[in-house]
Amino acid sequence: MLRSLWVLAAGAVLTAWYAGKVVLLSLLRMDERLRCRCGGYQRRWARGILRAAGVRVRLEGVEHIQEPRGRIIVSNHESWFDVFALAAHLPGPHRFVGKRELDAIPVFGRAWRACGHVSIDRGNRESAIQSLSAAAARIREQGFSIIMFPEGTRSPDGSLQPFKKGAFVLAIQSGVPIVPVAVIGSRAVMPKGSFSIRRGEILIRVGEPIDVGELSLQDRDALQARARSAVAALRGGEGPSALPAPRTRTPTAGGRPAA
Repeated sequence: MLRSLWVLAAGAVLTAWYAGKVVLLSLLRMDERLRCRCGGYQRRWARGILRAAGVRVRLEGVEHIQEPRGRIIVSNHESWFDVFALAAHLPGPHRFVGKRELDAIPVFGRAWRACGHVSIDRGNRESAIQSLSAAAARIREQGFSIIMFPEGTRSPDGSLQPFKKGAFVLAIQSGVPIVPVAVIGSRAVMPKGSFSIRRGEILIRVGEPIDVGELSLQDRDALQARARSAVAALRGGEGPSALPAPRTRTPTAGGRPAA
């Protein structure tokens, strides 16, 4: 319980500090500086929370996302710590897609919007489609990646849930590849429905990109099935995943690998 309270307090301070900086730049209309700094602020915010929680992160398959270009990254979702791990360690400029309720969080919500993250109203299909269409246009224009959790919510038992179609419609509309990602170990740190946070290790596995160049919207179901199979393979199946032993470098606290 003490660890959970410490992480909550540290997270509140880090969120107020970095989100406050973003809001200030937004109010001053310093758009170019804001675009340059959002990624760094996001990365330091997430790494600070991981460090406070005593969570280590390993990253495999980073070679699949080293090239600077737009892509749709689809990941399984077991814990809030999926977000922190991905935000801290995936390279390149990227934005998250999240539920509309995030907009209402004081300070954070304004920073979320100012940095270009995408909010989806899950109860309004027309609004959700408009949000995704706007995101597709921005991907084509600005070349950043979008991170999505196509299960739609955190898995209650650690198994892989059915995927929704939004990510795959977005990939086809924007003409950028789908990159499957598996996050393993985050549920042991903080499962859905629990406020207890434990020390631990998270493994991020990045799979090979799936090209969508020749696909139309009629192919979205097949693309969805292919991506889900790829995520399942990366995490070792559809059931609750187990963290494997390290393959190479030993991670250190805060998510930075040892030299």
